[in-house]
Amino acid sequence: MSTVDRGGAPYEAPEPVSEEVIARLRPHARVLFWPSLALIVIFGLAGFFNGRLPEAWQNQAVLVAALVLVILLWVFPLLAWLGRHYTITTRRIIIRRGLFVRTRQELMHTRGYDLTVRKNGAQSLFGSGDVLINTGLDRPVVLWDVPSADLVQSTLHDLMEENISAVARMRQQEQSAPSEGSTLWNGN
Repeated sequence: MSTVDRGGAPYEAPEPVSEEVIARLRPHARVLFWPSLALIVIFGLAGFFNGRLPEAWQNQAVLVAALVLVILLWVFPLLAWLGRHYTITTRRIIIRRGLFVRTRQELMHTRGYDLTVRKNGAQSLFGSGDVLINTGLDRPVVLWDVPSADLVQSTLHDLMEENISAVARMRQQEQSAPSEGSTLWNGN
């Protein structure tokens, strides 16, 4: 894109950088295995004991206890899993946590950071892992239990390198653009 500065000289202005979504991630759905198993067991036990007890209030107590257990052991873990989002774009990482109280954190790729992938035994079996992003702050930012953690790390490295190179090119173009005023050498 060619433009003209105040002195009338043409120069190349940097192109505006557009932002595209590369990936939208959640923690691995494996964390819902035990809550789902608990849901099946609770429904099975409630179905077995409901109507078998001699008093009506005991049968109702079984249903109320089943409902409380479903809320504690299945609904809360499901909501916790649904409340965590990671979005990777060409310019930044957006981390959102929470359903009722939202926390949003953004990390720009141009900032440059150190990436580490940490995997336990179960994560290694499923190809997931924790991606630790060291930004130079107190604690690293962690993308918990993301699927294909090695691919996420590789992609973030590429995006970070690309963005840092783009910033360097823009700075070089800005420095090579003619200034607004003229420079007088030797007072002439």
